[in-house]
Amino acid sequence: MHEFSMAQGIMNAVLETAEANDATKVTDVVIEIGKLAMLNPEQVKFMLSVLVEDTIVQDANIILEDIDVEIKCYNCEYEGVGNVDDSDHYAPMILCPKCESHRVNVINGKDVTVKSISIEKDDE
Repeated sequence: MHEFSMAQGIMNAVLETAEANDATKVTDVVIEIGKLAMLNPEQVKFMLSVLVEDTIVQDANIILEDIDVEIKCYNCEYEGVGNVDDSDHYAPMILCPKCESHRVNVINGKDVTVKSISIEKDDE
């Protein structure tokens, strides 16, 4: 159900942005999904395909991009991509790839963002 409410939020943002820019058609939508967003990209894509029916987004190319987890390690001061152990789906562990510490600050990788929307307009 989490994926459905997220998909609805994405669609609302895309439609509001397109309408605010007088779009007649949305051709491409690029969505970034952080690895810690706890979303199944295939389910999100399916739900979006249902939600776009009978809208100006219906024929759009929807692209989902995975965003790595970026961390800062409190133990060794490493900054960069962290290792995600998601064998326990409910509580993924983030490890520093340098010292394998769990004492990290997650800087990026939790969000879902509409990165870009390409539209068409009627020529006036």
